[in-house]
Amino acid sequence: MASMTLEAGGRRMIQFVAVDKSRKTIRLGVISKRNAEAVKARIEELVSCQRVGQPPTPELNQWLTEIGADLGSRLVKAGLVERRSIVRLADFIDEYIAGRSDTKASTILVWKRARTHLVAHFGANKCLREITPHDADCFRIALGERGLAEATARRTIGLAKQFFRAAERARLIDENPFAGLAAAVPANKERAYFVSREEIHAVLDACPDHEWRLLVALARFGGVRVPSEPLSMRWSDIDWDRGRIRVPSPKTAHHENGKERFIPFFPELEPFLLESYRRAGNGESRVITRYLDSGANLRTQLLKIIGRAGLSPWPRLWQNMRASRETELVEQFPAHVVAAWIGHSVTVAEKNYLQVTDDHFTRATNGALQNALQCLHAPGSTDSERARLHGRKRHSEVQPSGRMGVTGLEPVTSSMSTMRASQLRHTPGWPAERGQRE
Repeated sequence: MASMTLEAGGRRMIQFVAVDKSRKTIRLGVISKRNAEAVKARIEELVSCQRVGQPPTPELNQWLTEIGADLGSRLVKAGLVERRSIVRLADFIDEYIAGRSDTKASTILVWKRARTHLVAHFGANKCLREITPHDADCFRIALGERGLAEATARRTIGLAKQFFRAAERARLIDENPFAGLAAAVPANKERAYFVSREEIHAVLDACPDHEWRLLVALARFGGVRVPSEPLSMRWSDIDWDRGRIRVPSPKTAHHENGKERFIPFFPELEPFLLESYRRAGNGESRVITRYLDSGANLRTQLLKIIGRAGLSPWPRLWQNMRASRETELVEQFPAHVVAAWIGHSVTVAEKNYLQVTDDHFTRATNGALQNALQCLHAPGSTDSERARLHGRKRHSEVQPSGRMGVTGLEPVTSSMSTMRASQLRHTPGWPAERGQRE
């Protein structure tokens, strides 16, 4: 039997003899006698279950999930329950997120959004061990009913998997209830768009200043991730003599050898880099000085620029430009080389970046159309056959917006880079203090 004692200041405590004959004390603090009696009765039930070797009753388990975290930790410390019997969903996720000091702030925000969805569905006090695979299935259905896009729902499931996998490794649950759910985000081809050179030059002409022109050029012609990568770049990252640019990569910094990568000094970047370099003040180390936070949201301003250019926005403003550059580059360089420049694997490139453009169709069919025309103009062909084929040929000659051009891509060899660097040093306005700024 347990006993209850009233201490000075109205504080109460419960004392009991454990199964190993040791005397245990659980201090409840300032609490009413009625509530203290209820806790005392539950403690006696827990001791009784331990003595007969039986698990707590469903009613007792429910009580354990409803008590406060402070009392729960004291019951664990007294040896009456295992910690995993009282760990709640919200408390565990909060503890997990707080312990991940190795994670970027932007990632923490994504994790917290997933936490919000989980808590809204299951409740903050839901015991981790009570969530079953069937519950996980119901949660997945509920995400769709709330109107979440398929990609967002899958990312949320992926994070739920991550949280519960950590709980499983901590021995708080026996199995991960989300293990059987699909979390991989499929490529959305409907949002693919090839940004043509005609379009990007119109956008460049509409940019308000040299820094915005450089941002757009780095995305479309350098294939960098905007905003994190260009906002992290320094002038010392540009090797003018060797024709290479070091690109700091905050997004992949946690991967092995993912802190940086190198891209060629592409000819298309030259005028925009030179313009910004000449306008930079002495001692200025940053390539882009307008934005200090690499997590800045540049979408709104880019939408205004595209509107001033007289164009309609493409689905993924920055990523579509990056994907367009990679699609161009694989026409001239091996896929593994281009993937290294862009900063991901060949598999990711094929799944999410590389596109089939109208120019591919035009180049593939033009020869066949010419041969067919010759055959139909030969003796014996009918007027209707010739009319149909002429119409088909005229259609193939249309150059729609978004078609990839076949010119303007020249490989940057070491000799060309050296020659260009030599020319740049003799260009009027080339800063004599370049070495100091780098």
